[in-house]
Amino acid sequence: MAPSLRALIRQYVPKRGSEVVALVSLSTTFFLFIHTRDLASRLAEVQQTAPSAEGYEEFQANEPAQQSGRHSGRQRLPGRDLSTAREEEYYGKLDPWELNNTRKAVKETLFFNRVPKVGSQTTMELLKSLSIKNNFHYHKDRTQKVETIKLTHSEEKWLSNLLDFFSPPSVYVKHVCFVNFTKFGLPMPIYVNMVRDPVERVISWYYYVRAPWYFVERKRAFPDLPLPNPNWLRKDFETCVRRGDKECRYTEGDERDDFGQLTEFFCGQEDDCTGFNTEVAMKKAKENVERHYAVVGVLEELNKTLTVLEHYVPRFFKGALDVYWNEVHIFSKINRNIYKPPVAEEVKDIVRKNFTRELEFFDFCKQRLHKQYLALNLDKKPRIP
Repeated sequence: MAPSLRALIRQYVPKRGSEVVALVSLSTTFFLFIHTRDLASRLAEVQQTAPSAEGYEEFQANEPAQQSGRHSGRQRLPGRDLSTAREEEYYGKLDPWELNNTRKAVKETLFFNRVPKVGSQTTMELLKSLSIKNNFHYHKDRTQKVETIKLTHSEEKWLSNLLDFFSPPSVYVKHVCFVNFTKFGLPMPIYVNMVRDPVERVISWYYYVRAPWYFVERKRAFPDLPLPNPNWLRKDFETCVRRGDKECRYTEGDERDDFGQLTEFFCGQEDDCTGFNTEVAMKKAKENVERHYAVVGVLEELNKTLTVLEHYVPRFFKGALDVYWNEVHIFSKINRNIYKPPVAEEVKDIVRKNFTRELEFFDFCKQRLHKQYLALNLDKKPRIP
């Protein structure tokens, strides 16, 4: 072998295993960089025309706007709720005063303990706009490296004192499970939240954490976070479900680390509240909604949600419908995820079999919202020209 060739081999071929590992790591990082750059370029090309993932789902699921002159919503997704006429017959006379927990509040402090992937980013932006129009203070929890929704006793007390410290009228927004302030001798805030079809929500989350901008932004905020595995990034939801991968197995009683349990956010901080699709978590979540939440909105019923919020929590949500529809461009770029593909109904049905109590809780929230809306009797009030 020529001396020059041997020198070339010694220069470019690693001798030790550590060098091989370093080369593999460097190659993987380079692959992720190229993958992200390509996706980011595609994102920039369509950014001006494509609707946001959250916004698109809101438009798709939303009922037609009920006020003339407003942007009309697109066709509703098929729901399991009763029709308005049948509900009136079924429920009889409803009193909005009895259905409104806002009347119990002793301080004008609103707590949005937001559930991920239910339109909560859009609701936050709505609240920020309304804070200017309705003259209240808006506060938001800082971005967390690891989002902790279950708190220790001391953390619960600290959070309760924090909200009590805010000068009313104030809004605080945070990903966290329900906290009972009264056990610390403090008044309850005005609780509000949003829900969404639980299966659609976990699908949305699945692709949200795989969106290129998600892990790039996380890496920028927390440089020591490891980059995701390329194979994990490329895996689609249908494959994940059909193969029975752990993150797509929704087993009753399991403690999930992906916020997949909707009822946990409403059940609270007790240990019994953590356990996917359990009876105890569902019952406690229903109880807390009925006792402590002024309004739990439904993403698939967005206009109805905003109408109920306007009437039941007017101090904070006055003008919410007009602000949402007339300034909808503000929300059009929130949580954009153009890389979320459609999922076959057959696969959704497989997942739904394990979501029985999560779906029951979702239906409970839908019916409660409908009752609150019906109690307003808006359809029978004469319209003002």
